[in-house]
Amino acid sequence: MFAEKKMKLLITGATGLIGKEIVSKAHELGHTVHFLTTRSSEINSLAPAKGFLWNPDQGEIDTTCFEGVEVVMHLAGASVSKRWTSANKEKIRSSRIIPTQLLVQEVEKNKSLHQIRQIISASAIGIYPSHFNKMMKEDANVTSNSFLESVVIDWEKEVDRFELLGVTLSKIRIGLVLTPKGGVMQTLKLPTLLGLGAAFGSGQQGQSWIHIDDLVAMFLFMAQQQCEGIYNAVAPNPVTQNEFMKALAKAYNRPYFLPRLPAFLLRFLVGEMGQLVLESHWVSAQKIKEKGFAFQYPEILSACKHLVSNS
Repeated sequence: MFAEKKMKLLITGATGLIGKEIVSKAHELGHTVHFLTTRSSEINSLAPAKGFLWNPDQGEIDTTCFEGVEVVMHLAGASVSKRWTSANKEKIRSSRIIPTQLLVQEVEKNKSLHQIRQIISASAIGIYPSHFNKMMKEDANVTSNSFLESVVIDWEKEVDRFELLGVTLSKIRIGLVLTPKGGVMQTLKLPTLLGLGAAFGSGQQGQSWIHIDDLVAMFLFMAQQQCEGIYNAVAPNPVTQNEFMKALAKAYNRPYFLPRLPAFLLRFLVGEMGQLVLESHWVSAQKIKEKGFAFQYPEILSACKHLVSNS
């Protein structure tokens, strides 16, 4: 699938759910990986990848991490799947903004020494407004009407500063990531196995999802092909939340019969964070497909069956 050219990558957020999978696949394909971590205990945790320390809050980074690196994959950021207290909201925002600012500063400071040709930054489809009947493409207008929208807009503004440094800039707006190792699949596993899976709200809200294997492949594809600009990382066939829950139950060979759960119950349980489940995002994958990227898991049922068999 990928060209034979071997690359040297620098990855932030490499110890996270997505980052670990990118590191693993990159090694499998013969690429060399450097990664940044805030914990000295994790320096050797992804061997043979080589770890380097940084402390974005203190403006500190081991600049030897840039040696020989051609592509930086920037995935650093705290999880949005914790209750949105004031403290967690600040962490969600600052953990994306501050590391990005430090990276821009250090890449600019060392631009006469490094060989970086491309920055690939994670972003999120949460930047798009919630719609029940409109398919969002990368050129859609975005506004700060919610907490998550404002975070992603501010995050992308910081990322855009890389364009001034003469490197190719790519932004990957990631949808609902399906992986057996965590995230929504892990959260829904027990209730689904017990036959208690159910959609929230209307159940008609759009779920623009992507299998973890396709997401990892997309990051590496964009590095190999030097794709520039914004790309949505979603499967080509989004579904309603009700369809997603039904597919998951079928993959586990369990019944799906419960009525939809009211939105107010979710808001009571998790507060404002409930918008992650209640908002509707129909997002297009056409742009990356036109670049020649082939999805291994374009349909929700086959994706769920594969994930369940590997859980």
